Amino acid sequence: MSSDIKMKRVTATGALSVGRARIRQVQVTVSNAGPGRLTITDGGGGKVVLDLDFAADSTHITNIPDLGILATSDPFVSVATNVLATTIYYA
Repeated sequence: MSSDIKMKRVTATGALSVGRARIRQVQVTVSNAGPGRLTITDGGGGKVVLDLDFAADSTHITNIPDLGILATSDPFVSVATNVLATTIYYA
């Protein structure tokens, strides 16, 4: 299955406001204040679909294999500990 990839950059927690989406990749910039954590749920208060930990003071790229992770509701960044910015690529 092939479709156009889109992206959304966020600097805080909250809804991506993109509707149903398959997360294909995330790029996370973590501050030097300490290790980072990024958690994305399927809608606000929904099931956790992605939960990642990162080293401090760096940028990380995580590719999601195959068709990606499906969020049937709007993907929601529920935790962004020490994260300066996140770019989420989705289809």
